[in-house]
Amino acid sequence: MIDWKIFDTALFVAFPYVAVVVAVLVGILRYTNDRFSYSSLSSQFLENRTLFWGSVPWHYGVILVLSAHLLALVFPAWWGDLISDQIRLYVLEVSGLALALMAVVGLTLLVVRRIQNPRALAVTSRMDWVLLAALLTQVGLGFWIALVYRWGSDWYLHTAVPWMVSLLVFNPQIQYVTALPWLVKLHMLGGFFIILLFPFTRLVHLVAFPITYLWRPIQVVIWNWRPQRPAQ
Repeated sequence: MIDWKIFDTALFVAFPYVAVVVAVLVGILRYTNDRFSYSSLSSQFLENRTLFWGSVPWHYGVILVLSAHLLALVFPAWWGDLISDQIRLYVLEVSGLALALMAVVGLTLLVVRRIQNPRALAVTSRMDWVLLAALLTQVGLGFWIALVYRWGSDWYLHTAVPWMVSLLVFNPQIQYVTALPWLVKLHMLGGFFIILLFPFTRLVHLVAFPITYLWRPIQVVIWNWRPQRPAQ
């Protein structure tokens, strides 16, 4: 017989901590031993049209949605005041649903591009596919939750936020999330699974801000340079 208390503790206490620790340690190890792999490994030069129509809605959608999640986590009192007005709550709900749909459509186009373009497919590694699958599942779940379990701007503040805060202060309080529907719990765990994938994939470029460019010597690049032939 399954002890659900131990099962919930493993999922909502142990797994988040393991994911973060692995992401930090392996990320540092990768940066130390293979610094040049800290890159997005862009394939823009291989094909640009589909990349544009997929990348733009994906990035705008996911960044704005993540920003809303982060604002509610960092400023819960302010967020509570923001959604206390019914009109503002409606606006946030509709905006979140639209942004989630943008992210799903954009990422789907990026996956289709990888499959249909032979050159992009050739440079796509196994970990790229794992990452794409995890991201697509995560944003798909997010969109479905926003559609089915309405008023997420409100209940997120009273469930996921106190749970994550309790993890941050090393006093896990899993009762905030264990009673939620399984789709919602999978979405929460999916976020930590992506964190776990972080140091093993191209996602590491998010923390590799090129600040050294500020003091790096000027670099001159000559494209398709050919030496001139001496006059006959």
